[in-house]
Amino acid sequence: MIKNFKWLFLVSLTFIACTSDDENTVVNNTSDGLPLTAGSADFSKYVSLGNSLTAGFSDGALFVEGQSNSYPKLLADQFSLVGGGEFRLPLMDDNFGGLLLGGLQVQPKRLYFNGTGPVQVPGASTTDISNILTGPFNNMGVPGAKSYHLLAPNYGNIAGVASGQANPYFVRFASSPSTTVLADATAQNATFFSLWIGNNDVLSYALSGGTGTNQTGNLNPATYGANDITDPNVFANVYSTLVNGLTANGAKGVVANLPYVNTIPYFTTVPYNAVPLNSAQVAALNSGYTAYNNGLLFAASNGLISSDEVARRTINFAVGQNPVVIVDSYLTNLSGYGIPSYRQATAQDYILLLSGGVSAQAHLAAGNGTQFPLADNWVLSKGEVAELKTATDAYNAAIQSIASSSNLAFVDANAVLNQVANGGVSGNGFNVTSTYVTGGGFSLDGIHPSPRGYALIANKFLEAINAKYGSNFKGVDLGDFRILYPASL
Repeated sequence: MIKNFKWLFLVSLTFIACTSDDENTVVNNTSDGLPLTAGSADFSKYVSLGNSLTAGFSDGALFVEGQSNSYPKLLADQFSLVGGGEFRLPLMDDNFGGLLLGGLQVQPKRLYFNGTGPVQVPGASTTDISNILTGPFNNMGVPGAKSYHLLAPNYGNIAGVASGQANPYFVRFASSPSTTVLADATAQNATFFSLWIGNNDVLSYALSGGTGTNQTGNLNPATYGANDITDPNVFANVYSTLVNGLTANGAKGVVANLPYVNTIPYFTTVPYNAVPLNSAQVAALNSGYTAYNNGLLFAASNGLISSDEVARRTINFAVGQNPVVIVDSYLTNLSGYGIPSYRQATAQDYILLLSGGVSAQAHLAAGNGTQFPLADNWVLSKGEVAELKTATDAYNAAIQSIASSSNLAFVDANAVLNQVANGGVSGNGFNVTSTYVTGGGFSLDGIHPSPRGYALIANKFLEAINAKYGSNFKGVDLGDFRILYPASL
């Protein structure tokens, strides 16, 4: 039904792929014009914990250039000016990204923008999971990790990768197959740490379109599925354990809370009313949904649903842009009467940029959302968004409380990402927004930051450190960082 549905991100590759220098310089100046100082913090041994955001994941993959531009590495470069020591990264073997296991590709290569859309870079991945690195490593960011994974024994055991019990990235740099991420971090006796964890405790549910389970009330994470929402009490207990372990020897640190998932481009790029229709198409579609609409009237006349629900569920197309039709499990279940749970999307629903390796562009062009309602895995519905917000708010309350009681610097990443999504955050003459491809804040996977996005995050961490410990780091110049990586690095 959609003949000319185009990506919203069609722009010139030359415009989007370049900024100034490839190299990022550390400038020995300060935010207040006074001599550079660490304040009350000791940055001589810095360790960072987290997930893909900490590792430097970008464009759907982990690769050398992205790792070198991770926000912890940018922080470490600043710390080096006031006595910070070596900061070791568990580097991948190339800039293609992706992982091999026994020579077989098990994680995809990174994306680049080819002028019409995101595609995988040419070339072959060379990083094999079975090639174990020798640590320790200061950047302990583990892509895919949820909060409780940082405490899980055997998370670095290659034998558990196929079953999902172990993490292929941690396998590469764990000190032993049976260790935990926290154990490897605390063994380094850091004087300063950063911790940003918890995004995946809600993000995996969102990326699945809400097909996982909200595990609130279930205190046993061993029973959770990969796409489930972590119970807030589990999260709070895990977070407390992490901070207690990291501060046991008197280390200071900085922690960050979690953004709402519906502020990132993966959920905001495809509009809910993405379907342009002409009069002939409208007539055909409305005729096709007549039986469904009549079924709703039948249900209401028999007291099964209210008149308000009839109005919410009635399918009606008009000439011009139209909301897509979605499946919504939060509607009254009328399947016993042969009436499915369909309605048209509203501005409170979010269409996923990608699902199951298929783009929204291709999926909608095939008549999905019109003749064929979008399945649950394609939509983050209003009800699912509410569940995610409730969980995120609970996690953030725990993070802020623990940060306060442990006297740690605190980054309100939720507020920062909300501002990026609503007008942008300015710095060094640039305005960083969440607009897919051209906004400068996010990479082509629509989830992880771009190089400039990571630079912005690093500056926000430095601002929090300055405020808490009396240091006066100026931070990095956003103009030194690309908004997208090119095909060749």
